[in-house]
Amino acid sequence: MSSPGQGGPLSGMRVLVGRARHQASALSAGLQALGAEVIEIPFIEIRKPRSYKAFDAALKHISDYDWLILTSVNGVDALAQRMKHLRIAAAALEHLKIAAIGPATRSAVEKFGLEVSVVPQRYVAESVVESLRGNVKGKRVLLARAKVARDVIPRELRKVGARVDVVEAYETVIPKSSKVRLQSVMKDLKRRPQVITFTSSSSVRNFVELLGGRGRPPHTTQRHTGSSHAVLEGIKFASIGPVTSATLRESGLPVDIEAEEYTIPGLIRAIAAAKMAG
Repeated sequence: MSSPGQGGPLSGMRVLVGRARHQASALSAGLQALGAEVIEIPFIEIRKPRSYKAFDAALKHISDYDWLILTSVNGVDALAQRMKHLRIAAAALEHLKIAAIGPATRSAVEKFGLEVSVVPQRYVAESVVESLRGNVKGKRVLLARAKVARDVIPRELRKVGARVDVVEAYETVIPKSSKVRLQSVMKDLKRRPQVITFTSSSSVRNFVELLGGRGRPPHTTQRHTGSSHAVLEGIKFASIGPVTSATLRESGLPVDIEAEEYTIPGLIRAIAAAKMAG
């Protein structure tokens, strides 16, 4: 559990951050700066895929591609690692037009020494498709992403004539060590959070698994009935954007707070605004 800053609009609020351990710092620090008490229990662990065969093969023939789409900082990190392993210089990618979802992914690409051609207005897959629709007919597109991900981008770009190769850059798994910690915190009235943050659909699904199993978390249907036994009674759910919000609702969970800008700073602003409004 992290110490809060002094005062601030989120003073006295406990917020559970479920980002992968190596990615939690920006969200946690931003919340703490506003006075929140942060509990970090990762719902996601980023791992290497079982095989890099397809990814490596694509990188070895990167000159054949016209576009590269990166949907997360994790994808950029994996790209950098595989290129180093294969001894492929960043200059080998300079001919590509690169699309990056969101400012964090764009920043990671630029730190790698490459230029980003497209950042969609909204940081979701549908907006990537809208941004590229008129530019990819007859083009070869490489999409590097998580093992389990929505198929919106490859499906829709193929419809407009792009030749899209999808490769696994990493996979997300449930951290086993988080189960006991999460269940313990949620049962302790003195420690349980007032807000839980979700930054991806995977974080929602894994939260459900960590709390109760394959279906919905226990007693979620009782959350608004006043049951003293409801595990999630009185807790607000904060989502980074509409795709994550849809997954919350599909899991039987409410969306109390949704970021207007689908970024970590946007999520922090939305939590602060909700606290001030409430």
